[in-house]
Amino acid sequence: MRRKDDTLRGTLIELAQYIADTEGIEAVNIRSIARKAGIASGTIYNYFSNKDEILLALTEEYWKQTLLEVGTEITADSFCEQLQEIFYFLKARIDQSAGKLMSSLGNVETAGQAHMASMQSELETALVRRMEQDASIRGDVWNDIFTKEQFARFIMMNMMMLLKAREPDITFFIKIVEHIIY
Repeated sequence: MRRKDDTLRGTLIELAQYIADTEGIEAVNIRSIARKAGIASGTIYNYFSNKDEILLALTEEYWKQTLLEVGTEITADSFCEQLQEIFYFLKARIDQSAGKLMSSLGNVETAGQAHMASMQSELETALVRRMEQDASIRGDVWNDIFTKEQFARFIMMNMMMLLKAREPDITFFIKIVEHIIY
């Protein structure tokens, strides 16, 4: 059995992303990627079973990159200002291409949702860290039931709902969070 080349897999994902960005997600297919890579279509099947798996890999890479960027792009001082920045950052990503990617997953939508849940979990952990860094948050707000982790989960669930609803503004939600923790 031939050993898979992780570098080639990464290149194939990059080429699929390039095609999606320049020609649209619908143009991503085994043949177009093979043509760009200068390899036989059959070679791609050593890495991906079908187009859906390629789109799933693209989605995973996209959200990994987004998580890395959230860490560096969000610079506000207060937790609530950071929440607002995170919301608009994610909204821009979804409006750009993540939303199209997620909606194109077709047969692997369940796997895509599982990866999205993983991304949300990582964001929840980051939110807890950000809360811990905001000295203005009241210390007496937390207890055995109302924990930072549960509050981060509540925030993420509501932010995802607002993003799915394409809500243009989250001022009201931010005010609720402010009233709870400050």
